[in-house]
Amino acid sequence: MTGQTVKIASLCECGDMAVRQVNQFIDSGELCWDAEFYCDSCGAYRCEHSGRGPAPNDEWRQALLAANGPTRLRLAGPVPSLVPALKVFREVSDVSLLQARRLVEELSSDGVVGTLAEMEFLRTRLQLRGVPADIDR
Repeated sequence: MTGQTVKIASLCECGDMAVRQVNQFIDSGELCWDAEFYCDSCGAYRCEHSGRGPAPNDEWRQALLAANGPTRLRLAGPVPSLVPALKVFREVSDVSLLQARRLVEELSSDGVVGTLAEMEFLRTRLQLRGVPADIDR
């Protein structure tokens, strides 16, 4: 299973510092997230998020990128048509056709950058559509 974790210091309701652990991973071919909050001082514990899809908030995604570094996804070779790649970007993200076209242009040149799990997820989806792609860490 491909995944990454980050621990973020957070203020607890009791006034002491607590820890929020954010995990991003691929499960059964889907991009997933979960986050847990716990405080050693007062014993507070809760699952804050668990589900499929993109990051529940940008702060958690940025923390994962800062802790683990970005991953780049690029085309692995020439492809006869970029239409399958356009379809993948439209299927997996809430982007317009124009935005999907820009993402395909990035994929064809410098590459698309994101978390390891995001890029693994995209690579798998692209390969299922016959678009070869490689990951650089």
